[in-house]
Amino acid sequence: MAKPVNALPTELAYLIAAFIPSESSETRSKSYLVLSAFCQGVRQAHPPNGHAPDPGTEALVEIFLPVVLPHLEETDEQDLLTGISFLHVLFQVDWQSAASIFQQELVQELIMDSVELTPPTNLSLEVAHLLGQACGYKSCRAALSPQASQWLESKSGTPQSDSLRAAVAIALIKLKKGSHADSVADDLATSIVVESPNFDDDLSAVMKNLVIDGSENLPSLADAIEGLAYLSTDPIMKEGLSKDAQFLKRLFSVVPKRKSSTRNESTSTILYGTLIIISNICAYRPQLTEEQKQMEKLRKMAKSTGQSVDASDALNDDTRVRERIKRLLAAGVLDVLSTALPSADTSGVRMNVGKILLDVVTDKENRGKVLQHGGPKLLTLLIQKAMSEARGKTELDVSSLVPIQALAKLAITSPPVAVFGPNQGALIDSIRPFSTLLRHSAAKQIQRFEALMALTNLASASLEITSRIANADGLLDHVELLLLDDHPMVQRASVELICNLIAGSDKVFDRYSGADGSGKSKLHIILALSDAEDLQTRLAASGALATLTSAPSACEALLEIQRERHRVLSIFTLLIDPSAAPEDEQIDAEPHPGLAHRGVVCVCNFLLNTGEPNRLFIKEEAEKSGLVKALESTMKAKETPQVAQLATDALKFFS
Repeated sequence: MAKPVNALPTELAYLIAAFIPSESSETRSKSYLVLSAFCQGVRQAHPPNGHAPDPGTEALVEIFLPVVLPHLEETDEQDLLTGISFLHVLFQVDWQSAASIFQQELVQELIMDSVELTPPTNLSLEVAHLLGQACGYKSCRAALSPQASQWLESKSGTPQSDSLRAAVAIALIKLKKGSHADSVADDLATSIVVESPNFDDDLSAVMKNLVIDGSENLPSLADAIEGLAYLSTDPIMKEGLSKDAQFLKRLFSVVPKRKSSTRNESTSTILYGTLIIISNICAYRPQLTEEQKQMEKLRKMAKSTGQSVDASDALNDDTRVRERIKRLLAAGVLDVLSTALPSADTSGVRMNVGKILLDVVTDKENRGKVLQHGGPKLLTLLIQKAMSEARGKTELDVSSLVPIQALAKLAITSPPVAVFGPNQGALIDSIRPFSTLLRHSAAKQIQRFEALMALTNLASASLEITSRIANADGLLDHVELLLLDDHPMVQRASVELICNLIAGSDKVFDRYSGADGSGKSKLHIILALSDAEDLQTRLAASGALATLTSAPSACEALLEIQRERHRVLSIFTLLIDPSAAPEDEQIDAEPHPGLAHRGVVCVCNFLLNTGEPNRLFIKEEAEKSGLVKALESTMKAKETPQVAQLATDALKFFS
């Protein structure tokens, strides 16, 4: 038997034997926490110094290596189990020190010697679990001995217990997938693993059968689900799993339904692995920049197997992803998500739940189902947790923008009360995350656009909400910057939000009408956007202009702009009837009833507030711009009597 070692503090000496399979789940769970706290304490006492090797890792290796090695040097099964199971757990608690110990030549040799002949099943299972952990890290894969890889291959090809089959399969999956990624990263042509053409199919069949057969052995089930989580990154695998209703039903049924008072590594793996599988199946291809698209084309051209790559890519197009998501929805995936967070409130679970919900609501047809299953409440919980953890930081972590974007998508296409309920407090609380999404330095253009649209919809809920949005810290300034954005959709969304705020907030109305003494520059921007190429932008901007011209201060500012630029009345003309403008200013567009109505309202308000003292100047400018002609054609139109009457009233000024 191995002799006691005093490398650990006396009060923690029991940890070395606390993780053997015969120990109770409660003992193992508490020991995880103690070991994790001890490792953190050692690392805090040995902070990084910017040089390799890391002082904290060196200190932990110096403590644990003398503890593990004597047990591995023994031939007794219990000693071997003690050393191997401890190193297996150390990978999960502090992988850097575990990897450093595993890469010791003698350590790996002793581990593989323990299963060289006819070892007990328990010992083979622990070795397979340890190799599975080690194969998850590049440095360990590179140091893996031929003896270890050959042992894994030999075990995968012979009849084994379900537990051992699952453990060996997941080790091989990590080794294969990781070695391929290492080869690509290092530009190597060869990999450590020699595999058959049906390698993935063989392993996935093993994993799927373990899930479908309803194994009550939680560690085996956890291994099977973890293996499928790795394999489900492949488009062919995604398609196959999504079409297997029996598999999905069983997979969703094993997800823990409630939070456990003690940590259980198997149930945690089952929950997290299931979410990874769902996330992989639901994942849309990332949107590439033009430069990235060109690089992708070059990559495909450089591959000799370009046709197979294209065939695989076809399974990942948006249409296929939408179909896969619908299959998961039919299988009850939303029920899984609603129980995931209460079962294990960890950062990994939260991140995957948010990502899955974002992919699901990307298709508008799915949003009603998400609303029915309490999706907004779940997303709100994710957002609140993220913001709570970010308190005191300069900015929210970029991964936390995902659930906010998902909530924004729901808020764009549904009435606010359908998303947030009748409680106005929930509406008010949503302003801050949408503002965060809009203003975040790492936000993508689509995220900013959707934040703007969500805020625009919120602003229509009530004057109280509109006022709250207008007064949100720094929000209005940021929206105003986006009025000049290069992307027409972002520009349109920002104009529409400003339009709603002008109509519902005295503060914003005064800011743009010049009533607060802020000048005419902001009004000038709205005027210019009323002449934008995009129809929806013109409608929003001219709507804001029609509202603003009810204020004498705004009309005085427009009169100044007309004297300086001679463009105000020309823009009014183009809104009412583009064909009435002088030839050099005409645009190729038919009169639009919505634009004409807004234009005529602007003219009436402008003449009412500035006309009499400036009658001669305005009449001359109106003739030059074609405004009188535009009003006359509108007056004669029969389709919109209200607009025709307004045009008639305006023409009286010029008679």
